[in-house]
Amino acid sequence: MTDAAELKRRTAELLAAYPPATTDRLDFLRARFDAGLAWVHYPEGLGGLGAPRSLQAVVDAELEAAGAPDNDPRRIGIGLGMAAPTILKYGTDEQKQRFLRPLWTGEEVWCQLFSEPGAGSDLAALGTRAVREGEDWVVNGQKVWTSSAHLARWAILIARTDPDVPKHAGITYFLCDMTDPGIEVRPLRQITGEAEFNEVFITDVRIPDSRRLGEIGDGWRVAQTTLNNERVAIGGMRLPREGGMIAPAAKTWRERPELRTHDLHQRLLKLWVESEVSRLTAERLRQQLVAGQPGPEGAGMKLAFARLNQEISGLEVELRGEEGLLYDDWTMRRPELVDFTGRDAGYRYLRSKGNSIEGGTTEILLNIVAERVLGLPAEPRTDKDVAWKDLAR
Repeated sequence: MTDAAELKRRTAELLAAYPPATTDRLDFLRARFDAGLAWVHYPEGLGGLGAPRSLQAVVDAELEAAGAPDNDPRRIGIGLGMAAPTILKYGTDEQKQRFLRPLWTGEEVWCQLFSEPGAGSDLAALGTRAVREGEDWVVNGQKVWTSSAHLARWAILIARTDPDVPKHAGITYFLCDMTDPGIEVRPLRQITGEAEFNEVFITDVRIPDSRRLGEIGDGWRVAQTTLNNERVAIGGMRLPREGGMIAPAAKTWRERPELRTHDLHQRLLKLWVESEVSRLTAERLRQQLVAGQPGPEGAGMKLAFARLNQEISGLEVELRGEEGLLYDDWTMRRPELVDFTGRDAGYRYLRSKGNSIEGGTTEILLNIVAERVLGLPAEPRTDKDVAWKDLAR
């Protein structure tokens, strides 16, 4: 069985064979993947060694100390946090071999084609259609709020393949090539001035059946793996003490004593404590993942993440007074990642408004926590046994 000592030995061998100072970044990342040190809990040959998930920290610490490059996880977060675990669980051997390595090294960026203009919170009501033609599926529809679609090479896509059954039962999951004819990506300019989100129009796009993930009509179950991992990726990210959104607010408090008031002090202390509790809870959640797949607990973490970000950013704007009304740059651009701490307080305040929508709306996540974590009775659902085609729209 692979233990910490064995992982340190393998990491040392990697560093000796591919010295970070003289090795091309991409060559190093490919070698790390092939050595099983990308995500050690994955199977051998797929970037891992079948080791306990907790031992990844051993590898990461050794590589960081040696100055080795990472795979820029914030830029490829959708691939790492959502596509990869779904492909690992439901993909064929050929799909795993084809997609996981370039996904992890960052050679291929992924996006998520789930939400639609008429199917956001009620995702299972989606109307994008996929019709079988021989060995292909012809897909037509529109997706929205698609992060990184302007950068992505591949997408995880859910589409309706059977309108004659209830909405959850007629969905199939696909891997979509974003360079195929018929894919059109348009920017959505947000309240921040940027367009990190996009709307995607899909017109007669042909997806080979070999890029179907899971069984026909079983897409909703496959999508649950993606959604659970998405919530953990958003709400359970690893942070240092006083990391994340609380960091710039606390820094301003320490450096600008002239801005302090008793009321702001009390609010900052409360939010600092809540941030630390959330950070430690996220660490416990990651430790629970060692024993299996993420469950509905990730919904609770994502709820806390959204609420804290919005309250802390609001406090920071108040703390800065007139300065808090300033905005550094309203230029329309399409960024590669969201940088909360690299911009000013105004940006953090505006961007955090989206935290209660992306990755599952607050209202839907409250239902998930109530029903699947607390075991409360489910809300009545009148459309549960009605064919999708017969639903009012």
